[in-house]
Amino acid sequence: MSLRLRLTILYSAITGGILLIFGILLYSLVNILLVAQVDSTLSQTTSDLLVGWRVGPAGELSQETLPQLNLTSFVYYQIWDNNGRLHSSSPGLGQISQPFDPIGYQSKRSIFRESIVQNVHLRVLNVPLEAGGRPIGTLQVAASLTMVDTTRQSLIQTILIIAVAAIIFAALLSWFFNARVLSPLVDITESALRISGADDLSQRIPQRGPENDEMGRLVTAFNDTLGRLEQLFSSQQRFLADVSHELRTPLTVIKGNADLMRRMQKVDKESLDNIEDEADRLTRLVGDLLLEAQAESGKLPLHFAPVELDTLLLEVFKEMRVLARERVQLKLPEIDQIVINGDRDRLKQVLINLVSNAIKYTPQGGEVFLSLGKVGDNARLIVRDTGQGIPSEDLPHIFERFYRAEKSRSRSKVGGFGLGLSIAYWIVNHHGGQIEVDSAEGKGTTFCIYLPLIKAVELSPTD
Repeated sequence: MSLRLRLTILYSAITGGILLIFGILLYSLVNILLVAQVDSTLSQTTSDLLVGWRVGPAGELSQETLPQLNLTSFVYYQIWDNNGRLHSSSPGLGQISQPFDPIGYQSKRSIFRESIVQNVHLRVLNVPLEAGGRPIGTLQVAASLTMVDTTRQSLIQTILIIAVAAIIFAALLSWFFNARVLSPLVDITESALRISGADDLSQRIPQRGPENDEMGRLVTAFNDTLGRLEQLFSSQQRFLADVSHELRTPLTVIKGNADLMRRMQKVDKESLDNIEDEADRLTRLVGDLLLEAQAESGKLPLHFAPVELDTLLLEVFKEMRVLARERVQLKLPEIDQIVINGDRDRLKQVLINLVSNAIKYTPQGGEVFLSLGKVGDNARLIVRDTGQGIPSEDLPHIFERFYRAEKSRSRSKVGGFGLGLSIAYWIVNHHGGQIEVDSAEGKGTTFCIYLPLIKAVELSPTD
């Protein structure tokens, strides 16, 4: 069963339910009003009848005056004495000698009841007659409910006809509007089938209605998802191409050096050094891939503890000076004593990644500056180089997974794999901080890391 049909049935059922409740309430109200009008007529007639009757010394009933009754052909009365004999009745009853209400006329109090006499539906008011505190008879005043029953039946028929017509109209109307409302779902389905059939993630669903309703937001979300999938697919393709290239180079070198030693039939130190360098390169690639997979799946553990950033930065500075040697000058112009709450090893990994990139892409004789200071409630780490910079078209994407901005840079033996900055971004983000980059080609690159300062209440006395 289609969604359109299910919604049509639902709306029709709701309409039918509302009309059913309304019909029951209307029928009950009309019935109460009609019966109340009949009861009022019976009560008024009873009062008029009791005016002209008197009780004799022996308890007999006698009529002193004939009341001016305005009795219609639908109202009748009977007076029964205490012995169960019919004392008087309205002239229009003919040969009817049985009580209007055989049960009610024995009642000790005035009561309204309904009964059927000779297939006529009656509403009967039973009034016990007393004299001196003792019962002397019963007055029964009855009115025919034929008009009331006819009105009830007509009302039921009218309600049913209106309800059926309204349900049919609601079903047709909802069927028509459901087709228009659900048309974006049809477009989504067709687009998804086209995309899956053609493997083309560049297609988008056209926006045919307002963008701020549920269907509009669904179409927008679906198009955004397609855009992200397209970017991810392109990134993965680019990543696979880069990894294939990176794997091919060290494997070729290893195989070439191994063949050389086999032909020479002796161990060559230079060949072994080349093999070791390329094996280290493969190890770094596999390590970065595993680390990226752990970060993406949320399984990369972070062990938080108070970290002295100034001590950590000095440690990185000393280690990176060995890497820079005399080719690049590594400087530390500003450093402040700052303590944050974080994972020391992961933060060191971020700093080493940024500083090593700065050294790697800064030409000989260039400079790399490290600094640490406070900005408001945050610690700010700056890594700035005077290298070749990052192209403006690559700058918005350098933190994306698998993205490499090395197309315009020279590749080196220690080149990265487009994962380091993505991992660094993940680590900083999960420390509650943010990382920013500013670069211009030919003028260098500046990375700024902002990390929240540790609060005084978070430190224990031993800290």
